[in-house]
Amino acid sequence: MAINPHNRGPLRTLSVLVLLIVGLYGLLGAVSTWGTAQHTPKLGLDLQGGTQLILTPKLVTPGQKINQGQVTKAVDIIRARVNGSGVTEAEVSTQGVGDIVVSLPGSPDAATIASLQKSSQLQMRAVLVAASTAPTPTPTSTGTATTKPTAPVTSTPKATGTATTAPKSGFPPALSAATSAPTAAPTAAATPTAATPTAISPTATPATGAKPQNASDLAWVTPQLQQALAKLNCADPKSVEAITSVDQAKPMVTCDTQLPVKYILGPAEVNGDQISNATSDQQTTQNGSTSGVNEVVLNFNGAGTTAFCNVTSRLVSLPTPRNQFGIVLDNQVISAPIAQASLCAGTASITGTFTPASAKTLADQLKFGALPMSFTLQTRQDISPTLGGDQLTRGLLAGGIGLLLVVAYSLFQYRALGFVTISSLLIAALITYGLVTLFGWSQGFRLTMAGVTGLIVSIGIVADSFILYFERVRDEVRDGRALRAAVETGWGRARRTILISDGVNFLAAAVLYALAASSVRGFAFTLMLTTIIDIIVVFLFTHPLLSILANTEFFGQGHKWSGLDPKRLGARKVTYAGRGRVTIAAQRAAAEGNQS
Repeated sequence: MAINPHNRGPLRTLSVLVLLIVGLYGLLGAVSTWGTAQHTPKLGLDLQGGTQLILTPKLVTPGQKINQGQVTKAVDIIRARVNGSGVTEAEVSTQGVGDIVVSLPGSPDAATIASLQKSSQLQMRAVLVAASTAPTPTPTSTGTATTKPTAPVTSTPKATGTATTAPKSGFPPALSAATSAPTAAPTAAATPTAATPTAISPTATPATGAKPQNASDLAWVTPQLQQALAKLNCADPKSVEAITSVDQAKPMVTCDTQLPVKYILGPAEVNGDQISNATSDQQTTQNGSTSGVNEVVLNFNGAGTTAFCNVTSRLVSLPTPRNQFGIVLDNQVISAPIAQASLCAGTASITGTFTPASAKTLADQLKFGALPMSFTLQTRQDISPTLGGDQLTRGLLAGGIGLLLVVAYSLFQYRALGFVTISSLLIAALITYGLVTLFGWSQGFRLTMAGVTGLIVSIGIVADSFILYFERVRDEVRDGRALRAAVETGWGRARRTILISDGVNFLAAAVLYALAASSVRGFAFTLMLTTIIDIIVVFLFTHPLLSILANTEFFGQGHKWSGLDPKRLGARKVTYAGRGRVTIAAQRAAAEGNQS
């Protein structure tokens, strides 16, 4: 059966919508089967319940005082971290003098809890001394190499070529990450030597009492720091935990997060507050394809760009390991790249064994700022929903009643044309369900009672667009136009009004989302989402479907149950105007009135 030529354009438009829906649910099925997504929307704290964490400030020194300003700042930063996507709607409040109560929907994993406890203080410091923490082979009386647990300090790491598990820097193309641990190179006939606890770079020695000229000057290395480096046991969790924040203007002794390396680092030269933005994504190759390596991309502000440029420019000419700089996060080195050229573009990236989740967590920590202190987890307990399933049931019941009223009105007012409204609402609901579920997996979106309210309100907003379009078409039919022409002319008039109306709704929802508290943002988010879906459905479904129906006998001939009956609508008659022209009676009467 041949396709009506007038239907080919609308059918192509409908096929685009079908492909979008199939792609949406295909993606949802894939991430549900092979990923961590679920087939239903995630519910928020008020509908599902979750976990309550009580965090206590970690005091560095006995008797340390915690002021209210620090606690308030910590609450704001933690709230920004847990609501990084803006729609998880976790609750953060204070309790007592310095405790912070965090209520998270669902059951958070260990990584999420750890990210809330960490201060996430980021610093970049020049490497002064690098030492191995691995066992060192020592000769016996027979010349056979054995291992001695005491590790000598060396300032020249030797690459083993073994891949590491610690995050490394990916500062392309001018930085080369130090990805291997310093190791001793034993031979069969080892020469007995005394293992010194600290060995400064042989290219330079610190001048006693000399004033350091820059952050890479070995004059920073004092006997006290050498002793601290020798005593630091990076394999002992308590020893690592004892590494506390020091003055940014002073050197520090610390460990690598996983590599068997410990460092003496110079003063901080680039700080976390000089990062304007941090994002996570997969690293791209030169031809634009993804490499599969997750990275955290840092964007510096003006001061950070200048400081980072100065650091890399100075380190280029220094010997190993002083041509490295340590990226220090919460007092431990997560990377120690080698500067091979000056980097003054204001961007940098950190790569390594990040998963997409851990990369995003680190990016959020750096983007939202460092906490003024670290915290320890005091208690963790499950909490029940604040509203419960009954409230959700009642909300869905209210939405169902509203939907039935819209359906009843559409059938009463538009008769068979009302089924176009019903089918459009079903398509909008299908897309909304898929997107809400998919956002729960990709953005951590959780549907709260406020979000459910936004979905219920959107029923009227979506139906309003259809009614506006239908009334424009009926106005054209009243003026005597044939239905096919009335559909196209009415669409041209209604399209602009629909876009303006939805634009105003979207703008209002966006302002509410930006300015409102977290408990209201779910309402604003669902309102923005359904406004966009309304435009998609009207353009890709309602208009093409009505164009196809206009070419059928039932609608095109104006059946009395079609909702487009010219007689019922009081259509004007078309009259002959002479010379093969016709005109609508109302227009001819108006023209004759003007002539008289």
